[in-house]
Amino acid sequence: MESKHAPLPSFAEHAARLAKTHLRELVQDEARGERLRRRVGPILLDISRQKLDIAALDAVGGYIDGTGWKAARDAMFEGKHINTSEDRAVLHTALRGGASRHPAAPKDVQKDVADALDQMELLVNAVHEGKGASVGLIGGVTDIVNIGIGGSDLGPRLAVHALNQFHVKSIRSHFLTNVDGQAAYDLMNTLDPSRTLVILVSKSFNTQETLLNGGVFRNWILKANGGDEAKTSKHFIAVSSNVEAVNKWGASQVLPMWDYVGGRFSLWSAVGASIAFGIGMKGFRELLAGAAEADDHFRAAEWQDNLPVLLAIVEFWNRNILGRSSRAVVPYVDALGDLPSYLQQLEMESLGKHVHPDDGTEVTQSTVPVVWGSIGTNAQHAYFQALHQGTDTVPLEFIGLVKPAHPLRENQDVLTSNLLAQAAALSLGKTFEEALAEAKTGTDDERRALAAQRTFKGDRPSTVFMLDSLTPHSLGELIALYEHKVFMLGHLWGINAFDQWGVELGKVIAKQIYPSLANDKDAGDLSQFDGATRGLIKAIRDRR
Repeated sequence: MESKHAPLPSFAEHAARLAKTHLRELVQDEARGERLRRRVGPILLDISRQKLDIAALDAVGGYIDGTGWKAARDAMFEGKHINTSEDRAVLHTALRGGASRHPAAPKDVQKDVADALDQMELLVNAVHEGKGASVGLIGGVTDIVNIGIGGSDLGPRLAVHALNQFHVKSIRSHFLTNVDGQAAYDLMNTLDPSRTLVILVSKSFNTQETLLNGGVFRNWILKANGGDEAKTSKHFIAVSSNVEAVNKWGASQVLPMWDYVGGRFSLWSAVGASIAFGIGMKGFRELLAGAAEADDHFRAAEWQDNLPVLLAIVEFWNRNILGRSSRAVVPYVDALGDLPSYLQQLEMESLGKHVHPDDGTEVTQSTVPVVWGSIGTNAQHAYFQALHQGTDTVPLEFIGLVKPAHPLRENQDVLTSNLLAQAAALSLGKTFEEALAEAKTGTDDERRALAAQRTFKGDRPSTVFMLDSLTPHSLGELIALYEHKVFMLGHLWGINAFDQWGVELGKVIAKQIYPSLANDKDAGDLSQFDGATRGLIKAIRDRR
């Protein structure tokens, strides 16, 4: 089938010109630096260490401006069914629309969202006041356990850990995601079942990992309650669209999920209940307000000042023009240690596609790069050697804070100086001549060999985010900026960023394999499996 999609422009002339210009020269251009630093609210974005000059930036920006991105953006905000493979709207922005200057979602959606927030607030406030019994829950809650996987875990986990300083001190938060029984066993050994409230998050209420772990906790609490089913149900809140299945399972409260919100975009909804229980509803609403500020910015700013568009330009340039296959995300903020994992799902599940949704033809360009990373300065002592002197160029994103919550000024200054130094060193490098001048001893050949090892080519690009401080507002804004970057890249690549069919195939096969492992007496018919799978099943059974 021949695709009707025009190939992306190559911008080869700009790439060829910039290949001859080192970043150490580009960063000295103060006018360029001013143009490539942009702010929204408490977040400064600096892309001045990307391998772009103004001419290249304007060329890519001009191309993007002609793609109809504004109309596509508005269609998303207004609830058009832009998730075409599932015939669904994409309305995660409506979840924080109440804090927007110009809410755009349909009125019925706005009401559903407001009602759900009010319902969640009633539960959260009752638990914080020690009055859980007044809303059908247990009283005296000390621990909240969020059980979910993928988007039902990564977003809430990120926010709860990042905003630890804002936590209600009487509540401890925990997350259980994988089906490795050791994690559940170890967690239960640290908790008092009489004071534990469990949140089960699953849109379908059919997620294998969530229901398995939920069942483990249900049996544990049921035993502690002497087999009292009614009393046990008060320990459980479900966040799901399948109310019938929840009622059959036995949870006392159900908070809603909707088809127009994908899991990886859902932390703003009742999926984020664990965030609200952790930091209170006031903090949760501030998180929504930060995201809404990013939404308003994305809807109002021209591309030259629009942070999500600029982020998309950088990714497009590195991926499609320069051929970079991965991007490292390195927060110099311990509290943001979960951000790389969160972005892996947000970006790679959204943009890991290879066909155009309207006609099913193959895309002709590369789509999502591999996203990975960890916190600095730990990362410097792990893999930065490869980033500085390895054979592959890996673009980086650094995230730092201007004002931390703690009073340890020297620690913060050392941390921030490392962030700035790494960004500078990656871009500037060290020439052979500079390294040779530092080699004071040995023969000429020895000095030259040593200098070669101490040479840094530099010219390695990075982006810097500087947050004024880490608050619910700034975190909400940062996450929403990444969400809108994902939307922009999906638009540019002509792919559907809001489905995830690739996740489903492995689930289907796992359900087929499970009986062959679960039944020790009867291996069942293994002929349905491929040779490698059959061999491993037999090997596992033999070693049992």
